[in-house]
Amino acid sequence: MTHVILLAHGQPSDPEAAQADLAALARRVAAHLPGRAVGAATLAQDGALAGVLAQAPSGGVVFPLFMAGGWFTRTHLPARMAQAGADLARWRVLEPFGCDPALHRLAAVVVAEAIAAAGWAPAQTGLVLAAHGSGRSPAPSDVARHVLGQITAALPLARAEVAFIDQTPQLAHATGFGPQALCLPYFAAAGGHVTGDIPQALAAAGFAGRLLPHLGADARIPALIGAAILGAHPICATDCRWRRP
Repeated sequence: MTHVILLAHGQPSDPEAAQADLAALARRVAAHLPGRAVGAATLAQDGALAGVLAQAPSGGVVFPLFMAGGWFTRTHLPARMAQAGADLARWRVLEPFGCDPALHRLAAVVVAEAIAAAGWAPAQTGLVLAAHGSGRSPAPSDVARHVLGQITAALPLARAEVAFIDQTPQLAHATGFGPQALCLPYFAAAGGHVTGDIPQALAAAGFAGRLLPHLGADARIPALIGAAILGAHPICATDCRWRRP
């Protein structure tokens, strides 16, 4: 049997809840991967990674539920796996969730559906794509800006911006959006950034529009993850499958 591990950062302030949420997602993903054992581990939950690796001594694939690649997926994650007892020769780490072009297309669909449900016209609607960003690597902001480009290519929006939690332009400075506007959080899970930081930053910005659920909450995500795993794209040198021809 082929083993699959969904791996996420987790929530250091509440590691057990984040681990439980990821395990629930793994069960939904398993429905799209018959013949495969799908486990889950967050890095924040002590022993979770070692435990799920021990259940698959023959190896398998790891699907990182990170919104961007870079040093964390290419260097830190393999080191954590080795520390947890993995024989790295038996494991393939796939490109991260946030680098999947299918997810980028889904973001545009989610925005279009939200605009239609509100009865708005795209050309009169504003959008803020809220992402994490990084003060140390351009990879997270590069992916977020690419996703915004995918959305604006599909929808003629009145105004569309990407704003970040951890770098400039910061979400708290995304001012001037009226009530006919949406904010889509480009996040995989409902951690503290989604439940606390984003609403607080929008309030500081005076954002008068609608805050959508984070993209990872969409009901189509388990099937999307299953398809990405079946496609089995291993990490490339720059974690940038979305940039390939």
